[in-house]
Amino acid sequence: MARLTMGMAFVGIVAVVALVQSAAAQTVHVVGDSPGWTVPGNGAQAYTNWAAQRTFVVGDTLVFNFQTDQHDVLQVPKASFDACSSSNPIGDILNTGPANITLDSTGEHYYICTIGQHCQRGQKLAITVSTSSSDSPTPAPPSPTSGTPAMGFFVSLWLSILGIAMGFVF
Repeated sequence: MARLTMGMAFVGIVAVVALVQSAAAQTVHVVGDSPGWTVPGNGAQAYTNWAAQRTFVVGDTLVFNFQTDQHDVLQVPKASFDACSSSNPIGDILNTGPANITLDSTGEHYYICTIGQHCQRGQKLAITVSTSSSDSPTPAPPSPTSGTPAMGFFVSLWLSILGIAMGFVF
């Protein structure tokens, strides 16, 4: 009975670790950092610079921090983004701040504020969303001999710990 309880506890711990790693894989991006989603003093370049410093992947969340009734967020196609037009919206306008948007597709995503002249004054964001943070070019894999002994050691160690936890000795 003790072995069964110990084994179940181990499986539970492994499941929790897997969930934590999965949750940690998504990133929450606060648009504009501390100033939030507002009309930037230096125009659209502020959000262009902000986006250039980040990698956006499917599953990430954008948080648009703004005061309700002073700003809003609308996803639009590129032509509407360039023209600061709310025609052809993608989804509904989000007018209650803060607004959270989960990135659910790859490609170019465009967001504007539709209040007054905010978009024309630079309150607009363009980002590129990829399937994973490793979509960028990756270095060549290591040669077959490098890293192999260490990997074998960790696999053996993991199997030993698993065996002990399950009440067996390998």
